[in-house]
Amino acid sequence: MSVKPAPASALFAGPFALATLSAPDGPVFPALVTSEALVVDLRIALDDDQLTVRGILDDWPTVQPRLRSLAGGGAVEREPLAEFRVHAPVEPRQVFQSGANYRQHVIDLHVAHRAPGDEQPEEERRAEAAEIMDRRAAEDLPYVFIGLPSAITGAFDDVVLPAWAEQPDWELELAAVIGRPAHGVSVEEALEYVAGYTIANDLTDRATVFRRDMPQIGTDWLRSKNAPGFTPLGPWIVPAESIADPDDLHLLLKLNGETMQDESTKDMIFDVARMVSYASQSAQLLPGDLVLTGSPAGNGLHWGRLLRDGDVMEGSITGLGTQRTRCVAEDAS
Repeated sequence: MSVKPAPASALFAGPFALATLSAPDGPVFPALVTSEALVVDLRIALDDDQLTVRGILDDWPTVQPRLRSLAGGGAVEREPLAEFRVHAPVEPRQVFQSGANYRQHVIDLHVAHRAPGDEQPEEERRAEAAEIMDRRAAEDLPYVFIGLPSAITGAFDDVVLPAWAEQPDWELELAAVIGRPAHGVSVEEALEYVAGYTIANDLTDRATVFRRDMPQIGTDWLRSKNAPGFTPLGPWIVPAESIADPDDLHLLLKLNGETMQDESTKDMIFDVARMVSYASQSAQLLPGDLVLTGSPAGNGLHWGRLLRDGDVMEGSITGLGTQRTRCVAEDAS
């Protein structure tokens, strides 16, 4: 099941975006969605029955001008977006995820997780944490780990909460979508390898982040973050040329209509270019890959309110639209 997409007036910035859609009982197909909420089937427009959004990104520098032309007009059939189901916009080969990348979020964690017997006043702890964050931004490296493409689901699909997940939580994030193979790229050139941006909600079961049986080995991102559907993605990919500054976007997540996360990407410790560059130093980034840039303050653990059956999350980022997902408890039997 799925909930309804956002109204046409709030779709995205710029003249067009990329999406993966399907008609009722029909196959998925790559689509150009216009700002007027009209759909062009790119299999037909680009004369390729096997085309996917990832295939488009594989040839992004060549295809992008043709997409601009299609968005501007021409004799191509256009159908209302409301007639189609919206899927995750791309099937990436690789997902790079970031942790501890929002200044205020990390400061809050520093204050909350004090050692037993630490009587330092909160104001002093915040000042101490702020100094650490400034030093980290200047001297340290981003914290990046690997996610699974199988965790991705559509921006309006239900999210199944596994029966074993004791503390499922939300994490709204800006995701950069790679448009050219990137390996060892500099910070200065990193954004040239970004085709566009989309929204990700990087769900986490807080209870399984750390291994209880072997605490010395640290975090367990496989268990805590990669259940099927734990990464709602989309609804679309907005080309980078339509986003003036990815480091100045507003993120807003509401749970059942109540604001939980409300922050700007200005608060990121490492900006998008540094994240992409850093990931490319170790791995080769491929077209369609995702670089998730971390989540701001306001997670469920902060509020003392984790996800449960029937909750509806609504996440939006400036210029990228809105995703709405309903939580459904897995049948424990």
